Amino acid sequence: MTRTSAGNLARRIVASLRARGFQAWLVGGCVRDLLLGLEPADYDVATDARPETVQALFPDARLVGAHFGVVLVSENGAEVEVATFRSDHAYRDGRRPDEVRYETDPREDVRRRDFTINALLMDPETGEVADLVGGRRDLAAGLIRAIGDPGTRFREDHLRLLRAVRFAARFGFAIEGSTLEALRRERASIRGISAERIRGELTRILTEGGARRGFELLNETGLLDEVLPEAAATKGVAQPPEFHPEGDVWIHTLLMLEALRNPTATLAWGVLLHDIGKPPTFRVQERIRFDGHVEAGGKMAAEILARLRFSTGDARQIEALIAHHLRFKDLPRMRESKVKRFLRMDRFEEHLELHRLDCLSSHRNLENYEFALRKLAETPAEVLKPRRLLTGHDLIRMGYQPGPAFARILAEAEDAQLESAIRTPEQAAEFVRARFAPPEGLPSRSA
Repeated sequence: MTRTSAGNLARRIVASLRARGFQAWLVGGCVRDLLLGLEPADYDVATDARPETVQALFPDARLVGAHFGVVLVSENGAEVEVATFRSDHAYRDGRRPDEVRYETDPREDVRRRDFTINALLMDPETGEVADLVGGRRDLAAGLIRAIGDPGTRFREDHLRLLRAVRFAARFGFAIEGSTLEALRRERASIRGISAERIRGELTRILTEGGARRGFELLNETGLLDEVLPEAAATKGVAQPPEFHPEGDVWIHTLLMLEALRNPTATLAWGVLLHDIGKPPTFRVQERIRFDGHVEAGGKMAAEILARLRFSTGDARQIEALIAHHLRFKDLPRMRESKVKRFLRMDRFEEHLELHRLDCLSSHRNLENYEFALRKLAETPAEVLKPRRLLTGHDLIRMGYQPGPAFARILAEAEDAQLESAIRTPEQAAEFVRARFAPPEGLPSRSA
């Protein structure tokens, strides 16, 4: 079955609605992106047709926002949201309107939206754009401008504070003056937004492009102190110039964010938080030192990730990136077994990229990075993580009692295997017998 593109599905939805006498337009981010020459991530349609009409016209449609008149139309893997024109009234929770009214005039629909560049309507057949709020002018000028009164827009949905920063960073736009002033004035209201929604916007700022500009804007507007005070605390924390000629911890982090290219979310967060433990461990003793900053940073990151409700898997990876980011400096002096264990860590490519960015944003010495690349190139996967010569069952057959010592015995046997000191199960058994005497009364050899 051929997969349907969301763009083609959206065009057919618009055509089908118009053929039945309804108004229908592409709307929002997809129009913005098309006008900027970008491929939209998703497509939305706005219409004066009521939700029940849309559901009747498209058999695979389902209501996903009953209160807001939003219907999701699906076909062969493609999905398009179709929303009935509406006006919103009385936002009391800083997130959702208490009341919505269906409208027949698209002007009412676009006036409720956040920023002018996200409120454009397009006929996909002709390319005609209906601009009811000056969005094309702001696209051309590179401006993020709230629709109507900026303070009202931000009070309606506090997450728009972060969205303004995200769009400005992603497109390299400026935030229009009155919108910026209102953003600063309303910044404390972001505290009323759920951790999950804050995490989502911060992750988009980190991964959609323009991460450095995004965090500079968060800092300039005061939002950084509200959502990530630990990151704000890195400003002005000096570093030893012989290793960090670029400047303080904040500047170093910004340089790394600037160098990110299509990162995974976990890598981007690892970059952001990798030196988060430096401010509380800063001291001067002959030179600037941050003794224990990795351990301190790991604890701080765990608290941040829990606060922002990260999944267990993502939190574990981000914490691992922080915990291991200094180990590259010891790589050339590690035993072979330790090198192999290091190189085979889960998602090692993220550790490697964080280290590369760390070096390029400070001393620019890539020797350890290149050493790791050579080791990876010359070490096949089956050598990096070979099948174990001994298992716990083998130890039991050899007369060892199961217990906490098993992990140490097996780890030392694997180290010897990784060092090529033993190559067969028989050699592994002899290695264990020579180093670990079995309990008294039990045979030391299998029958």
